[in-house]
Amino acid sequence: MQLQPACTASNFTAAPRQAAPEAGACGQRIADALKLIATLLEPQRRVVHAGDVIYRAGEPFSRLHILNSGLFKLLSLSADGREQVVGLRLRGDWLGFSAIAGGVYACDAIAMDTGEVWTVPYDALLRACSRHPELTAIVHEAMSHEIVRDRDSLIALCTLPADARVVAFLQFWADSLARRGLRTDQISLRLTRAEIGNYLGLTLETVSRVLSKLARARLIAFNEKNRRDICIPDFHALGAFVQRREAGVGLH
Repeated sequence: MQLQPACTASNFTAAPRQAAPEAGACGQRIADALKLIATLLEPQRRVVHAGDVIYRAGEPFSRLHILNSGLFKLLSLSADGREQVVGLRLRGDWLGFSAIAGGVYACDAIAMDTGEVWTVPYDALLRACSRHPELTAIVHEAMSHEIVRDRDSLIALCTLPADARVVAFLQFWADSLARRGLRTDQISLRLTRAEIGNYLGLTLETVSRVLSKLARARLIAFNEKNRRDICIPDFHALGAFVQRREAGVGLH
């Protein structure tokens, strides 16, 4: 994921965020896992660009996909036929776990920027796991991480008010970058305001209003040339905002 140059905003300077030791360790685990996968499975590698489709809902399942770089979104159709963003995936994540039980992919997986996808046949993965317990551990960890991430997203949707949902999303994005060893004081959102709203169960107008409020409160600042690039000067203040909202105190 390409990060943009430093944001500049009037009377605003963002101090770089220091990565936590556990974030660095997590980034190393992702790198080690990818190295092992490349060695043991010799996956098929494919460079993709924004809009490229990895698989479509309903297609027969036979392969899993591991993301070496880039950002990807998972789309499902709602009951009334609208596209719904149901997941976001980055480097080190897997695509296709939900298809194992039913034998077909349950959603569309689409690239949102330039990246690289590794593809492995599911039966080849099972054979390799039977011979290499360390590979089995990697697959189990990836599955567990996906379950926890989906649970946390559901809790946020069900319990947080609109403005706290947007803040929690920014925290999720920054934490995801930190886990991969990327800088988090300046983040480049690859989603439009409408896609963020779709993912969070909010309207485009609500997302734009909340981001503007956060900017006025100096919790974030926008790049003057590209409003998808956001500076976050103080992650503790951003986190405290969510806690205040849970207690019923918000931005005015």
